[in-house]
Amino acid sequence: MAVQVVRPAGSREQAKGPALLPPLFVVMWSSAFVAGVIGVGAAPPLLLTFARFAFAGVLLTGIALAARSPWPRGRRLAHVAVAGVLVQAVQFGAFYTALGMHVPAAVLALVQGLNPVVVALVAGRALGERLTPRQWLGFALGAAGVGLAVADRLSFSSAGIALAVVGLLALSLGTVYQKRFAGDMDVRSGTAVQFLVSAPLVGLASLLLETPRVTDGAAFAGAVGWLVLVNSIGAFLLLNTMLRDAPASRVSTLFFLTPAVTAVMAWLLAGQSLHPLAVAGLAVGGAGVLLATRR
Repeated sequence: MAVQVVRPAGSREQAKGPALLPPLFVVMWSSAFVAGVIGVGAAPPLLLTFARFAFAGVLLTGIALAARSPWPRGRRLAHVAVAGVLVQAVQFGAFYTALGMHVPAAVLALVQGLNPVVVALVAGRALGERLTPRQWLGFALGAAGVGLAVADRLSFSSAGIALAVVGLLALSLGTVYQKRFAGDMDVRSGTAVQFLVSAPLVGLASLLLETPRVTDGAAFAGAVGWLVLVNSIGAFLLLNTMLRDAPASRVSTLFFLTPAVTAVMAWLLAGQSLHPLAVAGLAVGGAGVLLATRR
């Protein structure tokens, strides 16, 4: 007599849940570039970054306390803080300052899109994550997609690009550091700590390097609200959840998609032209992600 295996009713829905995280993360992360362009037009970049971290840290602390999340302590707390300074303060301080220097959002997305290559090189040594030839082919396709997505937008300042590279290195090293030393942190309390540690550092930099003033209150409030709720809380909860459950090199491949998605969102929301190369970059980058992340 054949034995029928009965699957739990919610198993299929549970399987679909994690599959939705990567595309949702890409859209949420890419929207930060459009919101950043609006924000730096209304206030200095470091002031915008400080406001983002401060509000996000307070809100996420409340969420973590309400959920009774365990908080990192001792050496674990130090590791979470170091990762937060790299991924939050250094990365976004550099990126938003570059936006303030009129570096196009798509070009910043291009530089950030090289994150998977840097992470793969560092993670191979630090985390022992070995990559197959198929995954390296995926990285190559992803990098090609990044180049296609922004091929028509390469006007920039050397100082702005240098800051973009600093942001890229901070994101990549911070991602590997967190995976190595704090990969199992609670995503709510751990992310809250990262924002709370980063906010005073960026705030001090704003006082020392800028004249903190807001020229367009409505635009500034809208940009900060979006960056706090959608990017700081939503996107980083997704990112830290994926880093907890998957290799850093696999998670980082999602950044191959951000330049093309950013170009599409800028077309829809900011009225920027959508070049056919951006559409081709989305397709090629997507193929690279599939190759690099397929088990």
